Amino acid sequence: MGKDPREYRAAIERVCEFAERIHIDFADGKFAPTKLVPIVDTWWPVGLMVDFHIMYQKPLEYIEDIIYQQPHLVIIHAEAEGVEEFLNELEGLGIKLGVALLKQTPVDTIKPILEKLDHVLIFSGDLGYYGGIVDYGLLDKVEELRQLKPEIEIGWDGGVKDGTALRLADGGVDVLNVGGYIQNSPNPEAAYDTLNVSIS
Repeated sequence: MGKDPREYRAAIERVCEFAERIHIDFADGKFAPTKLVPIVDTWWPVGLMVDFHIMYQKPLEYIEDIIYQQPHLVIIHAEAEGVEEFLNELEGLGIKLGVALLKQTPVDTIKPILEKLDHVLIFSGDLGYYGGIVDYGLLDKVEELRQLKPEIEIGWDGGVKDGTALRLADGGVDVLNVGGYIQNSPNPEAAYDTLNVSIS
């Protein structure tokens, strides 16, 4: 979502007129190889629903910055340090709690904390980068999560575009996080509309 404040602002402005919910990536240059705009430099227009995807090795060190921003949802990685402590710190503050699973991470990893979670993100992309290829085999995780907690919201990150969105939605994914397909389009709103039509 941008490596510096100007790039970040441009990315937000490309979609804020038509998007109802925005997924913002943060990367620390350690857990994820790239470093994106810091949490303290985040902003978005009033009225948008915003989800934070925190690709940090030690997200707990940034808990105060996250709380100050008051996003709709915060997603940290199951593979990060201090996951349960992080979730405990956010409980009861009006921010929904989510965890992301990298391709190789099984659902069993988060069974002990699943009761705390509102959202699980299936990550099929490349950390810190737009793009990625949809690995439909990861839809098995969606089915497993539905069996464990039917009401859980399930997101997908990586390779979402016209041609993949419908199969993911039919596979039980609730939230399709779209990066390059919209951001790199000459007409982002048309790309957004195309996706909506494809899954309707």
